[in-house]
Amino acid sequence: MTDVSAESVLHRGGCHCGAVRFTVRAAARITAQSCNCSICVRTGFLHLIVPEAAFRLESGQDLLTEYRFNTGVARHLFCSRCGIKSFYRPRSNPDGWSINVHCLDAGTIEQLDIEPFDGRDWDANAARLAHLSAG
Repeated sequence: MTDVSAESVLHRGGCHCGAVRFTVRAAARITAQSCNCSICVRTGFLHLIVPEAAFRLESGQDLLTEYRFNTGVARHLFCSRCGIKSFYRPRSNPDGWSINVHCLDAGTIEQLDIEPFDGRDWDANAARLAHLSAG
C-alpha cells in the first residue's frame, strides 16, 4: 500500500510528448502493483493507485481520448498525440486514479517496490486494491 501521509511528496509526470501533465501527492517510497491482465501486460502499466484528492491534471484535458472494454467501468485515458496512458480511472478504485509509475518524472521517488497483482483472475483479487484510493 502506498502511504499518503506527512511523508508524501508532490510527484510530477505526464505523457511522452509532454502535452498531458499531472501532479500526484504520494509517498516518496512507493509500492506499485504490476498487473498481469491483458491491457496492463500489453501497455507495461505499473500502478500507483491514489485517492481522487491526491491527483491533479495540470494540462492536456482536451487531448485525452478514452477507451473502455469489458464492463466499461474503467476509463482508460490516452494522449491523442503520443498514445501514452499515463493515468486512468480504474475499475478497482472508481473513486481514485491509477498513475503509471513509468510516467512520473525522475527525482521524487526514493524507493520503488513492485508487488504482483493477478488481474487475470479479477473477481478473486480485485478487493485487494479497494483500500488504495481511501483518503
